[in-house]
Amino acid sequence: ERDRVLFQAGPLLDRVYNTYLLMHTHQTVDFVRKKGAEYGACAQRRMSIMEALDLLDNVVDESDPDVDFPNSYHAYQTAEGIRQAHPDKGWFQLVGLLHDMGKILALAGEPQWAVVGDTFPVGCRVQESVVFSGSTFHDNPDTQTPLYNTQYGIYQPHCGLANVLMSWGHDEYMYKVMEFNNFALPPEAFYMVRFHSFYPWHTGGDYRHLCSTEDLRMLAWVKEFKYVPSPGAGAAKPGMKNAHRY
Repeated sequence: ERDRVLFQAGPLLDRVYNTYLLMHTHQTVDFVRKKGAEYGACAQRRMSIMEALDLLDNVVDESDPDVDFPNSYHAYQTAEGIRQAHPDKGWFQLVGLLHDMGKILALAGEPQWAVVGDTFPVGCRVQESVVFSGSTFHDNPDTQTPLYNTQYGIYQPHCGLANVLMSWGHDEYMYKVMEFNNFALPPEAFYMVRFHSFYPWHTGGDYRHLCSTEDLRMLAWVKEFKYVPSPGAGAAKPGMKNAHRY
């Protein structure tokens, strides 16, 4: 699990802060709806999972305060960590390999603030556990819309996260790819991919007022996914050939 202290100090802090500043300035209700419509049909390009994984060799997540190497390594590290913790759950291991694959959007012309980082609901009041929330939303146009700054905003109590507009990024994009292609994985896999970056919820404990009973049931799976040991910047990279072969 990532160390929140790294969001307060560290060699990558300026890069990380600037990424979130841009994200929290430009991620609006209108922007999220626009991107959902743009990518919802999954009509940009056809490729295999392994081709997409190889493309992650060219992506370094600028929102991550602890990792400064390509996301392909992180994919293998996560899958290997899950394999060690859950050797009997091949589908869970596959989630580890797939979960950040949507970051290939950064190679399709999307700025990193629209691809990486912690996600949060748009259209309602930003909660305190959203990283850098106190200093990065001042220029977001949605702050000028009173309804968007109430507890529930455009949503109903306990409407369910599936009915909430999340800030656009790799989570929602990869979820749409999985759904469009009818991935033969259990519902828990889709859910973990869709909400694994929603740290203000699964780690911060916020936004429970929007959750359905199904969200609370799935929370245990998301936590299990996030708390599987995942090596950070100082860890040895996995044996790529062996991991690829497995």
